[in-house]
Amino acid sequence: MLEVQVFGVRKSADTRAALRFFAERRIKVHFMDLNERAASVGELRRFADKLGLQNLLDRESRRYLDLGRPVATLERLSLEPLLLRMPLVRNKQHLTIGLAEGTWKEWIGS
Repeated sequence: MLEVQVFGVRKSADTRAALRFFAERRIKVHFMDLNERAASVGELRRFADKLGLQNLLDRESRRYLDLGRPVATLERLSLEPLLLRMPLVRNKQHLTIGLAEGTWKEWIGS
């Protein structure tokens, strides 16, 4: 039985699309709203180690521009979730950043 964890904010269109993708396929989702509870540095490190710290940073976000293009650190990304590319999706040891329907389909075998 597949279960995924989705990190994001409800205002993010890509996060809503990810939640809808899994809901349509009746896959159990644990949603972590980063506006309510920040991702831990350890959780972000898991994504950064596998996919690269710079890939976590959303350089097109309004928050990134408002902060004057800050340098990405795990601590800063934990404190400023709107700097993250969303959604961050985890299925056991498999991770994705952003909208990755092709990869998610591979996870469920369709």
